[in-house]
Amino acid sequence: MLRALWTSASGMEAQQTNLDVISNNIANVNTVGFKRSRANFEDLIYQDIRDPGVMSSDENRVPSGIQIGLGVKLSDVSKIFTQGSLIKTDKPLDIAIQGHGFFKIELPGGGEAYTRAGNFQLDDEGYVVTPEGYKLYPNIQISSPETVVSISISPNGKVYVVRNTGGEQVTEEVGQIKLYRFMNPAGLKALGGNLFAKTDASGEPIEGDPNTDGFGKLTQGFLEASNVNIVEEMVNLIVAQRAYEINSKGILTADEMLRTVANLKS
Repeated sequence: MLRALWTSASGMEAQQTNLDVISNNIANVNTVGFKRSRANFEDLIYQDIRDPGVMSSDENRVPSGIQIGLGVKLSDVSKIFTQGSLIKTDKPLDIAIQGHGFFKIELPGGGEAYTRAGNFQLDDEGYVVTPEGYKLYPNIQISSPETVVSISISPNGKVYVVRNTGGEQVTEEVGQIKLYRFMNPAGLKALGGNLFAKTDASGEPIEGDPNTDGFGKLTQGFLEASNVNIVEEMVNLIVAQRAYEINSKGILTADEMLRTVANLKS
């Protein structure tokens, strides 16, 4: 009965973590480029009372043993990098990736990070930056923005500006957007702010041009929405709540059985 108490307690702890993950998914349902997480669990060790296949006599072998599980534990919380739906914004520096790949971002101090959120802007020096002011890599600078009539970004990442120079419009190529992919994107470390960092688990980034060699293509004037399915998350929320309640019933039942044993003498 004491085993049942700790086993049910491990189930309650697991469902509490599951609830934390689901709540974060729901909270970020409108976050640009957000990728939902999933809590994965595994069973704990088993107490072997009788091993499967032991001899019950000189001629007979038991077909199955007696193994009692001791509960559940969290194995990992993995990111699911499925494609989010596209939202039309018509802003020239809003860029959605259709397919595989991440934008590379320069962090303060020389670090680097990767993101699927393409809601870029121009800073005071004309560089393409994130809402936090981090520069897109490779750096793209649009000088003399007062002369720019329009900005165009092709599906393969080439950035063009049309300038009004002396009453004449001239098209100028100002940069090339690169994409990066990983052998194991689930191994990336989430930094917050829609940013991910490479790890030993993710592998080194592979650089390439959009719309080539398996990389996704870029769509200007669109943003990739969160891939959270709110209906699915609500169902998961209900399942987690019920599982938590049922595990608590296991603790109450074990407690009642212990109370019965304690009261046998009286």
